Amino acid sequence: MYPTALTQLARGNPFSAPLFTLQKAGEPETHAPVQKRRLAAAATAEGDSCEFGSQKYLLLCGFGGILSCGTTHTAVVPLDLVKCRMQVDPAKYKSIFNGFSVTIREDGVRGLAKGWAPTFIGYSMQGLCKFGFYEVFKILYGDLLGEENAYLWRTSLYLAASASAEFFADIALAPMEACKVRIQTQPGYANTLRECAPKMYAEEGLWAFYKGVVPLWMRQIPYTMMKFACFERTVELLYKYVVPKPRSECSKPEQLVVTFVAGYIAGVFCAIVSHPADSVVSVLNKEKGSTAAQVLKKLGPKGVWKGLVARIIMIGTLTALQWFIYDSVKVYFRLPRPPPPEMPESLKKKLGLTE
Repeated sequence: MYPTALTQLARGNPFSAPLFTLQKAGEPETHAPVQKRRLAAAATAEGDSCEFGSQKYLLLCGFGGILSCGTTHTAVVPLDLVKCRMQVDPAKYKSIFNGFSVTIREDGVRGLAKGWAPTFIGYSMQGLCKFGFYEVFKILYGDLLGEENAYLWRTSLYLAASASAEFFADIALAPMEACKVRIQTQPGYANTLRECAPKMYAEEGLWAFYKGVVPLWMRQIPYTMMKFACFERTVELLYKYVVPKPRSECSKPEQLVVTFVAGYIAGVFCAIVSHPADSVVSVLNKEKGSTAAQVLKKLGPKGVWKGLVARIIMIGTLTALQWFIYDSVKVYFRLPRPPPPEMPESLKKKLGLTE
Protein backbone atom coordinates (compact mmCIF):
# COMPACT_ATOMS: atom_id res chain seq x y z
CA MET A 1 0.00 0.00 0.00
CA TYR A 2 1.17 3.53 -0.73
CA PRO A 3 2.43 5.45 1.08
CA THR A 4 4.39 3.26 3.49
CA ALA A 5 4.86 4.04 7.16
CA LEU A 6 8.29 5.51 6.50
CA THR A 7 7.02 7.91 3.88
CA GLN A 8 4.32 9.11 6.27
CA LEU A 9 7.09 10.08 8.69
CA ALA A 10 9.00 11.75 5.87
CA ARG A 11 6.12 14.09 5.07
CA GLY A 12 7.35 16.45 7.77
CA ASN A 13 10.49 17.15 5.70
CA PRO A 14 10.53 20.87 4.75
CA PHE A 15 13.01 20.48 1.90
CA SER A 16 11.12 18.50 -0.65
CA ALA A 17 7.98 16.51 -1.28
CA PRO A 18 6.65 14.95 -4.45
CA LEU A 19 4.13 16.86 -6.46
CA PHE A 20 1.92 13.81 -6.55
CA THR A 21 1.16 10.83 -4.35
CA LEU A 22 0.34 7.31 -5.32
CA GLN A 23 -3.10 5.99 -4.64
CA LYS A 24 -3.86 2.33 -4.28
CA ALA A 25 -5.56 1.28 -7.48
CA GLY A 26 -8.15 -1.43 -7.79
CA GLU A 27 -5.68 -4.06 -8.85
CA PRO A 28 -6.24 -7.77 -8.25
CA GLU A 29 -4.46 -8.95 -5.12
CA THR A 30 -1.51 -11.18 -5.68
CA HIS A 31 0.80 -12.89 -3.27
CA ALA A 32 3.91 -12.56 -5.40
CA PRO A 33 6.90 -11.30 -3.40
CA VAL A 34 7.59 -7.59 -3.73
CA GLN A 35 11.08 -6.99 -5.05
CA LYS A 36 13.01 -4.38 -3.15
CA ARG A 37 15.19 -1.96 -5.07
CA ARG A 38 18.25 0.00 -4.16
CA LEU A 39 18.33 3.64 -5.08
CA ALA A 40 21.01 2.89 -7.65
CA ALA A 41 21.83 -0.12 -9.77
CA ALA A 42 22.95 -3.17 -7.78
CA ALA A 43 24.53 -5.27 -10.49
CA THR A 44 28.17 -5.08 -11.50
CA ALA A 45 28.29 -3.00 -14.67
CA GLU A 46 30.94 -3.37 -17.32
CA GLY A 47 34.20 -1.80 -16.16
CA ASP A 48 33.22 -1.68 -12.46
CA SER A 49 35.53 -3.38 -10.00
CA CYS A 50 32.76 -4.58 -7.67
CA GLU A 51 29.02 -4.76 -7.15
CA PHE A 52 27.16 -1.71 -5.86
CA GLY A 53 26.52 -2.15 -2.12
CA SER A 54 29.00 -5.00 -1.71
CA GLN A 55 31.43 -5.17 1.21
CA LYS A 56 34.32 -4.07 -1.02
CA TYR A 57 32.26 -1.14 -2.30
CA LEU A 58 31.40 0.06 1.22
CA LEU A 59 34.97 -0.36 2.51
CA LEU A 60 36.38 1.66 -0.37
CA CYS A 61 33.71 4.33 0.18
CA GLY A 62 34.90 4.52 3.80
CA PHE A 63 38.50 4.85 2.58
CA GLY A 64 37.38 7.65 0.28
CA GLY A 65 35.81 9.33 3.30
CA ILE A 66 39.07 9.11 5.24
CA LEU A 67 41.01 10.76 2.42
CA SER A 68 38.40 13.40 1.67
CA CYS A 69 37.79 14.55 5.26
CA GLY A 70 41.19 13.95 6.87
CA THR A 71 43.27 15.72 4.23
CA THR A 72 40.96 18.67 3.58
CA HIS A 73 40.33 19.56 7.23
CA THR A 74 44.07 19.35 7.94
CA ALA A 75 44.81 21.62 4.96
CA VAL A 76 42.61 24.40 6.34
CA VAL A 77 43.84 24.21 9.96
CA PRO A 78 45.20 27.81 9.85
CA LEU A 79 41.82 29.20 8.80
CA ASP A 80 40.03 26.97 11.30
CA LEU A 81 42.34 28.14 14.08
CA VAL A 82 41.63 31.82 13.34
CA LYS A 83 37.89 31.11 13.07
CA CYS A 84 37.85 29.36 16.48
CA ARG A 85 39.79 32.21 18.10
CA MET A 86 37.39 34.78 16.64
CA GLN A 87 34.52 32.82 18.20
CA VAL A 88 36.00 32.55 21.69
CA ASP A 89 37.81 35.91 21.88
CA PRO A 90 36.22 38.39 19.42
CA ALA A 91 37.72 41.39 21.24
CA LYS A 92 41.25 40.22 20.45
CA TYR A 93 40.67 38.59 17.07
CA LYS A 94 38.48 41.15 15.31
CA SER A 95 38.53 39.80 11.73
CA ILE A 96 40.08 37.09 9.59
CA PHE A 97 43.11 39.16 8.58
CA ASN A 98 43.53 40.57 12.07
CA GLY A 99 43.32 37.04 13.47
CA PHE A 100 46.09 35.82 11.17
CA SER A 101 48.21 38.88 12.00
CA VAL A 102 47.85 38.48 15.78
CA THR A 103 48.50 34.73 15.64
CA ILE A 104 51.66 35.10 13.54
CA ARG A 105 52.91 37.95 15.75
CA GLU A 106 52.45 35.93 18.95
CA ASP A 107 53.20 32.34 17.83
CA GLY A 108 55.04 32.69 14.53
CA VAL A 109 54.02 31.04 11.28
CA ARG A 110 54.26 27.61 12.91
CA GLY A 111 51.54 28.72 15.32
CA LEU A 112 49.01 28.56 12.47
CA ALA A 113 49.44 24.77 12.37
CA LYS A 114 48.42 24.22 15.99
CA GLY A 115 45.98 21.36 16.32
CA TRP A 116 46.83 19.67 13.02
CA ALA A 117 47.30 16.20 14.55
CA PRO A 118 43.92 15.88 16.31
CA THR A 119 42.33 17.46 13.25
CA PHE A 120 43.80 14.85 10.91
CA ILE A 121 43.02 11.87 13.16
CA GLY A 122 39.58 13.07 14.23
CA TYR A 123 38.29 14.03 10.80
CA SER A 124 39.73 10.90 9.19
CA MET A 125 37.66 8.82 11.61
CA GLN A 126 34.67 11.06 11.00
CA GLY A 127 35.05 10.73 7.22
CA LEU A 128 35.22 6.96 7.47
CA CYS A 129 31.91 6.84 9.34
CA LYS A 130 30.23 9.72 7.51
CA PHE A 131 30.70 8.50 3.93
CA GLY A 132 30.80 4.79 4.69
CA PHE A 133 27.65 4.73 6.81
CA TYR A 134 25.88 7.12 4.44
CA GLU A 135 26.17 4.55 1.67
CA VAL A 136 25.00 1.82 4.08
CA PHE A 137 21.96 3.75 5.30
CA LYS A 138 21.04 5.00 1.83
CA ILE A 139 20.86 1.41 0.60
CA LEU A 140 19.07 0.20 3.75
CA TYR A 141 16.41 2.92 3.75
CA GLY A 142 16.01 2.68 -0.03
CA ASP A 143 15.27 -1.03 0.28
CA LEU A 144 12.76 -0.38 3.07
CA LEU A 145 10.93 2.23 1.01
CA GLY A 146 10.84 0.25 -2.21
CA GLU A 147 11.71 1.34 -5.74
CA GLU A 148 8.93 3.87 -6.35
CA ASN A 149 8.87 5.54 -2.94
CA ALA A 150 12.68 5.69 -2.89
CA TYR A 151 12.42 7.85 -6.02
CA LEU A 152 9.45 9.95 -4.85
CA TRP A 153 10.99 10.65 -1.44
CA ARG A 154 14.64 10.66 -2.44
CA THR A 155 15.42 13.96 -0.69
CA SER A 156 13.99 12.61 2.56
CA LEU A 157 16.02 9.46 1.97
CA TYR A 158 19.23 11.49 1.62
CA LEU A 159 18.41 13.47 4.77
CA ALA A 160 17.64 10.36 6.85
CA ALA A 161 20.70 8.43 5.64
CA SER A 162 23.11 11.33 6.22
CA ALA A 163 21.69 12.11 9.69
CA SER A 164 22.05 8.48 10.73
CA ALA A 165 25.64 8.33 9.46
CA GLU A 166 26.66 11.58 11.15
CA PHE A 167 25.32 10.41 14.52
CA PHE A 168 28.02 7.73 14.61
CA ALA A 169 30.63 9.90 12.88
CA ASP A 170 30.45 12.53 15.65
CA ILE A 171 31.05 9.93 18.35
CA ALA A 172 34.26 9.05 16.52
CA LEU A 173 35.19 12.73 16.08
CA ALA A 174 34.40 14.12 19.56
CA PRO A 175 37.65 13.21 21.45
CA MET A 176 39.96 14.70 18.82
CA GLU A 177 37.73 17.74 18.31
CA ALA A 178 37.93 18.47 22.05
CA CYS A 179 41.72 18.25 21.95
CA LYS A 180 41.96 20.40 18.82
CA VAL A 181 39.85 23.23 20.25
CA ARG A 182 41.72 23.16 23.58
CA ILE A 183 45.09 23.44 21.78
CA GLN A 184 43.92 26.20 19.46
CA THR A 185 41.99 28.41 21.88
CA GLN A 186 43.87 28.10 25.19
CA PRO A 187 47.38 29.53 24.76
CA GLY A 188 49.87 27.77 27.00
CA TYR A 189 47.60 24.79 27.75
CA ALA A 190 49.29 22.37 25.32
CA ASN A 191 51.03 22.58 21.99
CA THR A 192 50.67 18.98 20.80
CA LEU A 193 48.17 16.14 20.99
CA ARG A 194 50.61 14.11 23.13
CA GLU A 195 50.58 16.88 25.73
CA CYS A 196 46.89 17.73 25.51
CA ALA A 197 45.12 14.36 25.74
CA PRO A 198 46.79 13.11 28.96
CA LYS A 199 46.35 16.52 30.59
CA MET A 200 42.64 16.66 29.77
CA TYR A 201 42.11 13.12 31.06
CA ALA A 202 43.98 13.88 34.31
CA GLU A 203 41.89 17.02 34.94
CA GLU A 204 38.40 15.95 33.91
CA GLY A 205 38.51 12.22 33.13
CA LEU A 206 36.92 10.61 30.09
CA TRP A 207 34.07 13.15 30.12
CA ALA A 208 36.49 15.83 28.89
CA PHE A 209 36.55 14.16 25.48
CA TYR A 210 32.80 13.68 25.12
CA LYS A 211 31.22 16.69 26.81
CA GLY A 212 31.03 18.35 23.40
CA VAL A 213 29.34 15.45 21.60
CA VAL A 214 25.80 16.87 21.93
CA PRO A 215 26.80 20.29 20.51
CA LEU A 216 28.69 18.37 17.84
CA TRP A 217 25.47 16.58 16.92
CA MET A 218 23.72 19.97 16.88
CA ARG A 219 26.36 21.32 14.51
CA GLN A 220 27.26 18.34 12.37
CA ILE A 221 23.96 16.55 11.83
CA PRO A 222 22.20 19.57 10.20
CA TYR A 223 25.47 20.30 8.37
CA THR A 224 25.74 16.76 7.00
CA MET A 225 22.05 16.54 6.13
CA MET A 226 22.43 19.72 4.08
CA LYS A 227 25.77 18.56 2.68
CA PHE A 228 24.49 15.28 1.27
CA ALA A 229 20.90 16.20 0.35
CA CYS A 230 21.88 19.52 -1.27
CA PHE A 231 24.77 17.87 -3.13
CA GLU A 232 22.66 14.99 -4.44
CA ARG A 233 19.85 17.26 -5.64
CA THR A 234 22.26 19.87 -7.06
CA VAL A 235 24.04 17.23 -9.12
CA GLU A 236 20.66 16.07 -10.39
CA LEU A 237 19.64 19.62 -11.35
CA LEU A 238 23.00 20.45 -12.95
CA TYR A 239 22.79 17.47 -15.27
CA LYS A 240 19.16 18.23 -16.02
CA TYR A 241 19.35 21.98 -16.68
CA VAL A 242 23.00 23.10 -17.01
CA VAL A 243 25.18 20.35 -18.47
CA PRO A 244 24.37 20.17 -22.21
CA LYS A 245 24.62 16.38 -22.45
CA PRO A 246 23.68 13.33 -20.36
CA ARG A 247 26.12 12.20 -17.69
CA SER A 248 26.78 8.97 -19.58
CA GLU A 249 28.24 11.04 -22.42
CA CYS A 250 30.43 13.20 -20.14
CA SER A 251 34.07 12.30 -19.62
CA LYS A 252 35.33 11.48 -16.13
CA PRO A 253 37.03 14.92 -15.76
CA GLU A 254 33.79 16.65 -16.83
CA GLN A 255 31.83 14.65 -14.27
CA LEU A 256 34.33 15.59 -11.54
CA VAL A 257 33.92 19.29 -12.41
CA VAL A 258 30.16 18.93 -11.88
CA THR A 259 30.92 17.19 -8.57
CA PHE A 260 33.14 20.09 -7.45
CA VAL A 261 30.57 22.78 -8.38
CA ALA A 262 27.74 20.92 -6.65
CA GLY A 263 29.95 20.37 -3.60
CA TYR A 264 30.75 24.09 -3.29
CA ILE A 265 27.09 25.08 -3.55
CA ALA A 266 26.23 22.54 -0.86
CA GLY A 267 29.10 23.79 1.30
CA VAL A 268 27.82 27.37 1.42
CA PHE A 269 24.44 26.23 2.73
CA CYS A 270 26.16 23.84 5.16
CA ALA A 271 28.22 26.64 6.70
CA ILE A 272 25.18 28.85 7.33
CA VAL A 273 23.06 26.07 8.82
CA SER A 274 25.72 24.77 11.21
CA HIS A 275 27.55 27.95 12.26
CA PRO A 276 25.68 28.81 15.51
CA ALA A 277 26.31 25.33 16.91
CA ASP A 278 29.94 25.55 15.77
CA SER A 279 30.39 28.69 17.86
CA VAL A 280 28.95 26.90 20.90
CA VAL A 281 31.32 23.92 20.43
CA SER A 282 34.36 26.22 20.21
CA VAL A 283 33.53 28.09 23.44
CA LEU A 284 32.35 24.96 25.28
CA ASN A 285 35.61 23.08 24.76
CA LYS A 286 37.57 26.11 25.93
CA GLU A 287 35.70 26.74 29.19
CA LYS A 288 35.66 24.12 31.92
CA GLY A 289 32.36 23.31 33.59
CA SER A 290 30.17 25.17 31.10
CA THR A 291 27.08 23.72 29.43
CA ALA A 292 25.81 24.28 25.90
CA ALA A 293 22.83 26.30 27.21
CA GLN A 294 25.10 28.56 29.29
CA VAL A 295 27.43 29.18 26.36
CA LEU A 296 24.51 29.92 24.04
CA LYS A 297 23.09 32.46 26.50
CA LYS A 298 26.50 34.07 26.95
CA LEU A 299 27.14 34.44 23.21
CA GLY A 300 23.71 35.86 22.41
CA PRO A 301 22.05 36.16 18.97
CA LYS A 302 24.94 38.13 17.47
CA GLY A 303 27.78 36.24 19.10
CA VAL A 304 26.84 32.90 17.56
CA TRP A 305 27.40 34.34 14.06
CA LYS A 306 30.95 35.59 14.71
CA GLY A 307 33.38 34.15 12.13
CA LEU A 308 30.64 33.25 9.63
CA VAL A 309 32.49 34.63 6.59
CA ALA A 310 35.60 32.64 7.47
CA ARG A 311 33.46 29.54 7.94
CA ILE A 312 31.68 29.99 4.59
CA ILE A 313 35.03 30.27 2.80
CA MET A 314 36.42 27.31 4.72
CA ILE A 315 33.39 25.02 4.51
CA GLY A 316 32.53 25.89 0.90
CA THR A 317 36.03 25.03 -0.26
CA LEU A 318 36.22 22.08 2.11
CA THR A 319 32.95 20.53 0.99
CA ALA A 320 33.75 20.97 -2.70
CA LEU A 321 37.17 19.35 -2.24
CA GLN A 322 35.72 16.53 -0.14
CA TRP A 323 33.19 15.57 -2.79
CA PHE A 324 35.85 15.92 -5.50
CA ILE A 325 38.29 13.64 -3.64
CA TYR A 326 35.56 11.18 -2.69
CA ASP A 327 34.31 10.91 -6.27
CA SER A 328 37.90 10.68 -7.55
CA VAL A 329 38.47 7.68 -5.26
CA LYS A 330 35.40 6.04 -6.79
CA VAL A 331 36.75 6.74 -10.27
CA TYR A 332 40.25 5.46 -9.42
CA PHE A 333 39.03 2.20 -7.91
CA ARG A 334 36.35 1.82 -10.62
CA LEU A 335 33.51 1.77 -8.12
CA PRO A 336 29.93 1.91 -9.41
CA ARG A 337 28.81 5.53 -9.86
CA PRO A 338 25.12 5.34 -10.76
CA PRO A 339 23.62 8.22 -12.76
CA PRO A 340 21.17 10.67 -11.14
CA PRO A 341 17.93 8.88 -10.17
CA GLU A 342 15.25 8.47 -12.81
CA MET A 343 11.57 7.70 -12.43
CA PRO A 344 11.02 3.92 -12.45
CA GLU A 345 9.12 2.51 -15.41
CA SER A 346 6.47 1.05 -13.08
CA LEU A 347 5.79 4.52 -11.68
CA LYS A 348 5.59 6.03 -15.15
CA LYS A 349 2.90 3.48 -16.05
CA LYS A 350 0.91 4.22 -12.88
CA LEU A 351 1.02 7.93 -13.68
CA GLY A 352 0.05 7.34 -17.29
CA LEU A 353 3.32 8.73 -18.64
CA THR A 354 3.96 5.62 -20.72
CA GLU A 355 1.70 3.11 -22.34
